[in-house]
Amino acid sequence: MFSEDMFSLMGTGLLESLYMTVVSTAMAYFFGLPIGILLVVTDKDGIRPNPAVNRIVGSIVNLLRSVPFIILLVAVMPITRFIAGTTIGSTATIVPLVIGAAPFVARLVESSVKEVDRGVIEASLSMGASTLEVILKVMIPEAKPSLIVGAAIATTTILSYSAMSGFVGGGGLGTIAINYGYYRSRTDIMLVMVAILILIVQVFQEIGNVIARKCDKRIR
Repeated sequence: MFSEDMFSLMGTGLLESLYMTVVSTAMAYFFGLPIGILLVVTDKDGIRPNPAVNRIVGSIVNLLRSVPFIILLVAVMPITRFIAGTTIGSTATIVPLVIGAAPFVARLVESSVKEVDRGVIEASLSMGASTLEVILKVMIPEAKPSLIVGAAIATTTILSYSAMSGFVGGGGLGTIAINYGYYRSRTDIMLVMVAILILIVQVFQEIGNVIARKCDKRIR
C-alpha cells in the first residue's frame, strides 16, 4: 500500500514531468522548426538550394541525434549549470531535453514539409511569392496535419527522455521510479510510474491525432 506522502510525491512528480515535457517540447520546436525548414529550403530540390549549408546543418543535426540521451545528459552538465545554475531538478533538466530533442524535431519537421505537393510550391513561386511567403503561407499550412502528428511523437519522446533524467536527479516520475522504486526494490512503485507514463503518452498521442484530423483538409 502507498502512504499519503507517496501519493503526494506522485502528484508532484506528475506535475514536474508534465512541466518538463510541455516546456521542453515548446522550446525544442522553437529551435527545431526553423532548422527543419532550413534543411528543406536548402536541399538540392528545395526552393533555395545550398549544398554547403544543408550539409553542415544536416551533419550537426545527425551528430546530436546519434548521442544517447543519458550520455548527452551528463555531457552537457556544464552548459546546464551555466544556464540553470544547477544540474538537478526539473528546470535544469529542460536544458538537456531541448538540446537532445531539437535535432529530432528538426528531422520530423523536414519530413513533414517534404510531403507538401511540389506543384503547390511552384505555383506560389510563379505568382511572385517570396521565399518567406512560400514558407509561411504554403509549406507550413499545407504540412500542418503532419506537423501536428510529429509534435505528438516529439512530445512522447521528450516525456521518455525526462523519465531517463531520473538517474541524475532530474525530477518528475522518473526520479520517483529510480529513488523510491529501483533503489528500494519496490517493484510496485516502478510499475505504477511506468503505468502513469504510458497513460500520459496515450493521452498526448490521441490529442495530437484528433487535432491533426481536424486540420486535415483532405478528410473534410
